[in-house]
Amino acid sequence: MEIYLIRHTTPLIKKGLIYGRLDVPLADSFTKEKDHIMEQIPSDLVIVYSSPSFRCKVLAAEISPVYQESEALYELNFGDWEGDTWDTVDRDECELWMKDFVNGAPPNGETMLEMQKRVLLFLEELLKQPYKNVGIVTHGGVIRIILAHYNQITLKDSFALKIGMAEVFKLSIPSPQADHQHG
Repeated sequence: MEIYLIRHTTPLIKKGLIYGRLDVPLADSFTKEKDHIMEQIPSDLVIVYSSPSFRCKVLAAEISPVYQESEALYELNFGDWEGDTWDTVDRDECELWMKDFVNGAPPNGETMLEMQKRVLLFLEELLKQPYKNVGIVTHGGVIRIILAHYNQITLKDSFALKIGMAEVFKLSIPSPQADHQHG
């Protein structure tokens, strides 16, 4: 199965905004970025999945008028910090989280381990399907988790992976059916 991991286009946000689950508008560069993405993905994707976030759904609808939303594809939930900026978050809470962002969570938010669990469960179910190629429109955090998993990189070290706005990553994963047939 070929999986195209597609990060949403650039949002129109103020510097330092924490917007994991927050719906934010898209920048004026949307059309240009979308066109660049379209050049990198097949025109005949069997299915397109999207995070329920506005910034992902708008792009998914451009790629395929029919797409499926999955909550597993949401960005990390920053809890009480959503909508704040990094310089307004309680410094002690932020430093505590930064020391162990894999196991720790922002107040009323989600840990990276929790996020990893939901993302990899989604991927496990996806790989059971007989699809030839799939598009997944999602967030940098979700893409980071998937790339780290397939490249055997720890979550802590996964931040070395550079994942730009409107960037496309292609994964080729042997289907379980193919492995079984050649068994």
